[in-house]
Amino acid sequence: MTKFKLSVVIPTYKRPALLARCLEALSRQTLDRHLFHILVVGDGYDKETEDLIATLHPVFGDRLTYLYTACKMGPAAARNKGWLHADSTLIAFTDDDCIPDQLWLQEIVDAYQDEEEIVYTGSVVVPTPENPTDFEKNTAQLEVAEFITANCICTKKALHRVGGFDERFKMAWREDSDLHFKFLRAQIPIVKLKKAVVIHPARKAKWGVSIKDQKKGVYNALLAKKFPTLYQTKINHPVNALYYSLLFLLISMIILWSANLKWAFFASLAIWLFLTLKFVFMRLSGTSKSFAHVTEMVFTSILIPYLSIFWQIYGAVKYRTVYNIKF
Repeated sequence: MTKFKLSVVIPTYKRPALLARCLEALSRQTLDRHLFHILVVGDGYDKETEDLIATLHPVFGDRLTYLYTACKMGPAAARNKGWLHADSTLIAFTDDDCIPDQLWLQEIVDAYQDEEEIVYTGSVVVPTPENPTDFEKNTAQLEVAEFITANCICTKKALHRVGGFDERFKMAWREDSDLHFKFLRAQIPIVKLKKAVVIHPARKAKWGVSIKDQKKGVYNALLAKKFPTLYQTKINHPVNALYYSLLFLLISMIILWSANLKWAFFASLAIWLFLTLKFVFMRLSGTSKSFAHVTEMVFTSILIPYLSIFWQIYGAVKYRTVYNIKF
């Protein structure tokens, strides 16, 4: 017989302030505290997190456990370590930058009818300012996502059946879609729990974060290779013509300058500038017009098309697959 009805698994790494906020919300759950256990799993050892967990022992006692992977392996591996360690029927996943509503766990337990294999997805609310940044605007898309690990709940038997998370996904990107697709392929029921709410504020992002985020495109290829039909129907979009146009123009300008065809070079440059500015204005639409944000959008918009294409092609080569590339 399992010790707890439900375990909450939270992957983290060196974000003690965000994690403390998440745990504080979990301490206010209306569900009987003896029914759930919290497993905080570090993506590698993290003394800041370990110290935080130690300070919270008087609040949670043995209902809060800190684990960590042997080295940095990504959130998929951290979640696997958590749910495999859990001694419970249900496994609820959320993230360290989330704030579960106080009724979150109660709604889950009330919905559960002792099914051996079932999956629930809750609602995600992303508070955004009237004039969000590009990062905040993108984060807000989580509200309409079909399945994300910020708020999903699975029976442990369902996770065992599909093998949990694929640890080849080393970043927080597409690992949740991979798990979703495995549940669909296994025909395990997925039920929407609208009243099981997790708030996901858009955290403060470093300047130029969108440049680093382009690397996530590598994992589009892995997901497409594993689930070509599901990827095409649920994720895929046509090739981004703007990105490839900008790449073509850049290569053309280099060739034309080398060939001393300056009139053609400047004509290509004019088109390149027009398309780049078009991309900048697309990203600025409905977002903050502060000087810092506009500057960031101009700088990153110059680089993003080429980096995105590079990482998507890199992924296709790495995983030996051909697919319609989504940007």
